[in-house]
Amino acid sequence: MSGRKAFLLRVDPELLKELEAWAQQELRSVNGQIEYLLRQAVQQRRRRLLQERQGQPRTSADSPPKQ
Repeated sequence: MSGRKAFLLRVDPELLKELEAWAQQELRSVNGQIEYLLRQAVQQRRRRLLQERQGQPRTSADSPPKQ
């Protein structure tokens, strides 16, 4: 595991159950699923920031989810 950093993450038990099920469906560990989702979120953010710097309007796919 060179180049990787471990850290503690506290997660709501219901969210953890959802993540476990999702990870199992995609044949990943929970850790792998969380890392995959975080990478996707970072990539989307980078694209959105780049578009904003270039003056391009945001699309609905780039918008954060409504709560």
